[in-house]
Amino acid sequence: MKTTFLSLFLTLIAFTWASAQSPRITADGKNVSISYGQPSKKGRVLFGKAGSGSLEPYGKVWRIGANEATEITFKKDGMFGGKAVKAGTYTLFALPTEKDWTIILNSELKQWGAYKYEEIKAKDVLKVTVPNKTYPQSEEKLTFTVKDTSLDFQWDKVGFSVPLKF
Repeated sequence: MKTTFLSLFLTLIAFTWASAQSPRITADGKNVSISYGQPSKKGRVLFGKAGSGSLEPYGKVWRIGANEATEITFKKDGMFGGKAVKAGTYTLFALPTEKDWTIILNSELKQWGAYKYEEIKAKDVLKVTVPNKTYPQSEEKLTFTVKDTSLDFQWDKVGFSVPLKF
């Protein structure tokens, strides 16, 4: 009887933990795909100055998503934000500020968040800076859209667009 209750309890904990995780989403385009954890806004202030209580402070490297860091795969050589990028898979990080985003491709895969970014930043493949983009409609869930000519990001009314060329 005790074993049954313990098993039931552990199963309940496992289901609760699994449902609390943000789902892994893949946005797939002709030449690029991106895999990311998709958190929801849930009424929170997403970006702001350090100490403001925002979820992600300006000036701090972020994994752009939830849980395991976002990974972007280039199916062939191309241009990312005007810079050459080789075909392959990279971890995608960002440094948001009030005016722009620095988007970082790093060769160290399978990172959990950006907690060890300082240890792996020597493996950065490239960095591009793009302006902030303000959207007219709010997006509750963090969303990437892969187009033939751009990688677009939106969460709430905030985002960016990185030009792509192949």
